[in-house]
Parts: sequence; structure tokens; C-alpha cells
Amino acid sequence: MGCTRHRNKLHTYDWLYDYSELQKATKMVEVQFKNTRKGYYLNSNDLELEQGDMVAVESTPGHDIGIVTLTGKLVELQMKKCNFRDDANGGPKRVYRLARPADIEKYEQAKAREQSTMIRSREIAEELGLQMKIGDVEYQGDGNKAIFYYIADERVDFRQLIKVLASEFRVKIEMKQIGARQEAGRIGGIGPCGRELCCSNWMSSFVSVSTSAARYQDISINPQKLAGQCGKLKCCMNYEVDAYVEAQRGLPSREIILETKDSDYYHFKTDVFSGLITYSTDKHNGANLEIISKERVFEIIAMNKKGKKPLKLAAENEAKQGKEPAYIGDILEDHSITRFDSNMQNKGKKRRKPRKRRSSDSSGNRKPRKNRDSSGNKA
Repeated sequence: MGCTRHRNKLHTYDWLYDYSELQKATKMVEVQFKNTRKGYYLNSNDLELEQGDMVAVESTPGHDIGIVTLTGKLVELQMKKCNFRDDANGGPKRVYRLARPADIEKYEQAKAREQSTMIRSREIAEELGLQMKIGDVEYQGDGNKAIFYYIADERVDFRQLIKVLASEFRVKIEMKQIGARQEAGRIGGIGPCGRELCCSNWMSSFVSVSTSAARYQDISINPQKLAGQCGKLKCCMNYEVDAYVEAQRGLPSREIILETKDSDYYHFKTDVFSGLITYSTDKHNGANLEIISKERVFEIIAMNKKGKKPLKLAAENEAKQGKEPAYIGDILEDHSITRFDSNMQNKGKKRRKPRKRRSSDSSGNRKPRKNRDSSGNKA
């Protein structure tokens, strides 16, 4: 149960599940409602709860329906991690009971209304002239309350909107503002990498992304390629930036000019992890490119500081390596979709050889075939 299969990004691996004494260390349980909302509740009735149980929990007003995702000692650690605070009106909210069939039926009916409610609420917001976008609607388990998640660039006065929504849907209205990344995480989608969006699959906290992460990784500053489906910088740009920063600490400065007896060389590009640096004789364009190791660069810098200039930029053992290309030929040649075309054309050109016609005598009759004996010799 500790490592069960899950389909939500807020899943927590319960590595203390096998310790029965730790499962009874606290009465607090973790309950999840939607893919982006969790809560912590007190099991005051000492119910035998396990992961995956649907429970009815206290809410304002009425009750809500959720799924138990964590029990035992690990719940206290999660509460500390999330900075959970008790309700000021009487401590933590309680778990009422295991969800009954009637509770689940009412929960399913409320959940089925979310899509139509969202579309209608967008129309109402547009009629009121509000500069906002309602991205998702979540009904409470008993259907007495609805949470409207919206995104807006500026502050929005939605007091009139709440009145209209309350009269339209006959429920208590709660408005929650979310960012563009949170909206993309709730809607979901497929990224340019071909996989499900990280924000909708596993990311639960969003760290700010800046263009400096692209500069550290030598990524072209192209807004169209750096932006994700939410319109913000891609979150995956932060995944490897620490490794790039750590590797660049052992590289020479790109502003230093290397002086040799034949010419001056300027930095052109750097392969951070392999430690190979390309220099050019032109400051702004690639000309007479030379690839040398970072050790050779530090060696030339030390010689230049002493007033000495090497004869050539590359050392003798690096001269041959620098001239050889990193990849010979097309690395995708074996995966080209046209790689079978030439073979098919050659097969099409091959024709069957014409059969030899038997000769005939002067009267026009064909000569009989020569018989062969059992040994294969002509008779």
C-alpha cells in the first residue's frame, strides 16, 4: 500500500506504512479532493482508515467527499512541510464517516455539473465586462458550495459576479485566483517534448524561472521556444541549470582574449560538460575556428600573463583532435523515414530474366528437350 499505483501529482510515498505502531501515532489523516487540493482532518471517531478510502469530512457549510491518501506518523511531517494551521473556530476539522452510497451518488452528480457551470460562469463574467478567465470549477461533495478558480492580470472586483453566480447556481460561491502555471496544471496537455505537462503530472510547487537559466545553458533567447503552453517560461529550464552552473565554475572567462604569434583568438562557444572551447579569429563571426581543451586555455592565459605567446593555439596532441568533427555524417541517417526508398527502387528495377526459347528445326517443329538420367548426366 505504501507504493501503490497513483494517478495524481500530489501522491506521497508512505515509507512508514509497514510500521503498525507508527500508523497509530496520530489521529490526523490526509485527504485529497481534486488533483491540486489536499486537507488534513482529525479522525475523532477512531475509524479504521486506509489509503484509498472515500470519506465524508467536515466543511463549511455541510460536508465534503475526499479520498484518504496518507495515515500515521508521516501525516505530521506533511503538515509541518505544508505549514498547516488549525482552524481558529475550534481546532482541526473532523472526519465524519466512511462515504455511503448516497454520499457517493450525490458527489458524482455534483462533479458532473462542473463543466457546464464553468462554461456558464465564463459567459456571465464576459457579460459583466470583467477582465478575468475562469479556468476551473470544483463542487463540494454535497453540492452546497462551488470553488471558482480564475486567472487575471490585474485586480478584479467580482462582488457583482458572486451575486449573479449565487443566484444562478443556488450554491455558496468561493473565488480563488491562480497563476498561469497553476491553470495549465489543472487543464493539462502535452508538451513539446511529447510527454504530459510536468505541472499537471507531478509538479506541486512552482519556482520562478528567469532567462538567466537559458543563458547558463547556452540556449537561444527565443521567446517562442522558451515559453510553455501557459505563456510563461518553461519550468524544465530549471532542471539542469544547477549542473551547468557547477560545471562553468571550472571554465575560464569568456571575455579573455588568447594571444598567439599568428593571431588573437576570441571565444566563440563552449561545450560545458566536455570542457572543450571553440575560439575564432573574428570577434563577432566564426572564422578559423579552433577547438581546444580548458586545460590548454588556462595554459595559454598563464603564458600571456608572463608576456609569452605560443606558436599555435592548439597543442600538438590537440591539433588533430580539433580538426576532426565531433560527429561524422548524419547521426539520424539510420532513423530517416526515406532510408528504404533506395532499396525499394533498386528492387523495382530488377526484372525477371527472359526464359530461353527452344530452337526449332527447318519444318518449324520444336526440338525435344534432352533427357537426363538419374545421375544428372545428359542421355
